Amino acid sequence: MSSASLSGRTALVTGATSGIGFETARLLTERGVTVLVHGRTAAEARAAVDALGVSARAGAARPYAVAADFTRLEEVEELARRVVAEHPHLDVLVNNAGIAAPERHTVTADGNEIAFQVNFLAHYLLTSLLEPALTSDPGGRVVNVSSSLHRTASIQWNDPNRVRRYSRLAAYAQSQLALTVFAADPRVTAVSVHPGVCDTALLALYAHEGAAAAEGAAHVVRLCDPAVEIVNGAYYDRAERVEPAAAAREDRTVKRLTKLADVLVGHAS
Repeated sequence: MSSASLSGRTALVTGATSGIGFETARLLTERGVTVLVHGRTAAEARAAVDALGVSARAGAARPYAVAADFTRLEEVEELARRVVAEHPHLDVLVNNAGIAAPERHTVTADGNEIAFQVNFLAHYLLTSLLEPALTSDPGGRVVNVSSSLHRTASIQWNDPNRVRRYSRLAAYAQSQLALTVFAADPRVTAVSVHPGVCDTALLALYAHEGAAAAEGAAHVVRLCDPAVEIVNGAYYDRAERVEPAAAAREDRTVKRLTKLADVLVGHAS
């Protein structure tokens, strides 16, 4: 992968303080990308930026720390406002922040099931609000870090918060399916990628052992590169483009999800 095509670009990576997000930020920084390193708190984001600075090679761009707690949608809105004001030309948005759904059914202050909000709704809102900054230049794009578990999921349209029947795995899988379906939204050019089973905080959902986070991050970074041509809504399993679950290929589902998400983030048009 050449660094020339990425150099001088600006990218926001959510959930960039550990795991695949941190490694994605590191690889992008090394290739000359100005990375906005998102963390849940300002302190966590600054610590990640400091760690990136220590490992930076000559020629690496200087990263910036940005913060928002995705369990609070008002903080997501504030983050978007700040990014649009300070970085009006954003080339890449990597929607990576994610949590494993907790054992017990948990609802945020905004009234949404926590995994659905953190993994999908916050990214839906952020992407929508960053649309003016996300460049229409060739290569401008959104990369959703999804999961192969999206194939096991269904979106509970009448009960997206899964109040009636809650299982942490089903809640997590639903959030990943929604993120994968969202990549086909025609408003921005987006793809989703399953980076492989990696040794991160989410490993327990998949297996007992996984690849290094940097290995998963390399698949994400490849899709950030404008030299790599993408088709809107495409889904990748690591380096290979494969068909996502059927729901992610249906216009009807994309429209229905947009409608639902707009209501849940309070942006009903």
